[in-house]
Amino acid sequence: MDPSRRNTTVVAEFRLLGFGHHPELHILLFMTFLLIYSAAMLGNLIIIVLVLYDRHLQTPMYFFLGNLSCVEIWYISNTLPKMLATFLTLESTISFNGCLTQFFFFGFLIGAETCLLSVMSYDRYLAICRPLHYRTHMNNKMCFLLAFGSWMSGFLGSTVLTVLFVQSAFCGPNEIDHFFCDFIPLVKLLCSDPYIIALLTLLLSITFTLPPFLLTLSSYVCIILTVLRIPSTTGRQKAFSTCSSHLIVVTIFYGSLIIVYQLPHSETLGDLNKVFSLWYTTLTPLVNPLIYSLRNREVKESFKKALLQFALVGSNLLK
Repeated sequence: MDPSRRNTTVVAEFRLLGFGHHPELHILLFMTFLLIYSAAMLGNLIIIVLVLYDRHLQTPMYFFLGNLSCVEIWYISNTLPKMLATFLTLESTISFNGCLTQFFFFGFLIGAETCLLSVMSYDRYLAICRPLHYRTHMNNKMCFLLAFGSWMSGFLGSTVLTVLFVQSAFCGPNEIDHFFCDFIPLVKLLCSDPYIIALLTLLLSITFTLPPFLLTLSSYVCIILTVLRIPSTTGRQKAFSTCSSHLIVVTIFYGSLIIVYQLPHSETLGDLNKVFSLWYTTLTPLVNPLIYSLRNREVKESFKKALLQFALVGSNLLK
């Protein structure tokens, strides 16, 4: 390749192939994902409102849960509206700047989510394994710093990668075999040497993903060992119920990520890869509020109280 073209972007737009191989399913897929998007937005917004206005939920655990719901709202809004528009209008192109913007927010939010999940696991570890030190360690200042650090970690890591992509050359085919601008499909379209980007991605993944994962894993090992040492069955059930919801969320999130990025990226497994990608881009934001609300007594009571207050206000207005 001519060196003068190495930093020249020729491609002005990309075409997202998505699930275009199955046009007969577009209407069904549109209705399905519209329902998922609406439910995910509503569920996460309800959690944020409850955490903000119910003083019983203004604790470190629910503070981090509110931050996680904010991530989920931006996360699903980064990919799903474009996919819905493609199903409806059959217009699958996305501008070069739009694609890299989507890639930036995808990396930013997934990095923030991995850190938040690890912070939430650490919070449960302190509450169950070190209850006497919990209020000292998880004060308001520490909660703010942990949440801010989670957001900043995702922001910094994604910024570095996005800048590298901006400075790289896309001068070949412009078809992305995915429903959003993900890392691996974009790397395949580079006509410049992807070695630097691949190496830096590996280093960033080790730096920003491995420590949160190991912290989450070690926290739950300690939690499980502590719970098993509780003498009464009732005590064990009560202690484990406070973190079982989070454990389910972590398993779904990391499990789908590992499957997607460890599976061989062949044409045969392309559609299967997209299906698993839906778990962490689309279904995880839907499942999280359902798990935390249906399995959490405090959230359910707060929601019932909010509905009662809303009904009382509505009846007063109608009088």
